[in-house]
Amino acid sequence: MSRIGKVPVNIPEKVEVKITDGVVTVKGAKGTLTAKLNDQVVAEIVGKQINVKPINDSTIARSQWGTARTQINNMVVGVSTGFVKSLEFNGVGYKAAVSGTTLNLSLGYSHPIDYILPVGITAKVTKNQIDIEGSNKELVGQVAAKVRSFRKPEPYKGKGVKYTDETIIRKAGKAGGKGK
Repeated sequence: MSRIGKVPVNIPEKVEVKITDGVVTVKGAKGTLTAKLNDQVVAEIVGKQINVKPINDSTIARSQWGTARTQINNMVVGVSTGFVKSLEFNGVGYKAAVSGTTLNLSLGYSHPIDYILPVGITAKVTKNQIDIEGSNKELVGQVAAKVRSFRKPEPYKGKGVKYTDETIIRKAGKAGGKGK
């Protein structure tokens, strides 16, 4: 039994859910998300809840059960409240700005980095923090990882782009030949 899969997904007010032929469509204040469920699971709407069940007792069906339930829950939460990933950048001369759908970054390279945000993703820059927001949890995480990859944090001074809740394990610098 999947502990996650057997918990029903609650549908909040002002959120519409439709399930047709294994395709789940969720519509809310933050937009519309659609996902195709795996053939091994079945989802049904009962009142103000969505129940997900495996089609049989096979290992594959049981392994997809919790995954399908979590995907549906992420869609419901995404269209009602949304998701946010926060990044922090540290370094001399490091800057970030948003102009329209483009994130402009100056991260110590000889050239600025202009990253075009995908549809459905917005970014806000305050001081040395970048907040990436959207209704699709997977896409928000993917964009945050891409922005972090432009200048990963280094272990000596901690310069670079990191998640706000990430801790950088610092290394000691050169000893310089003391104690010979």
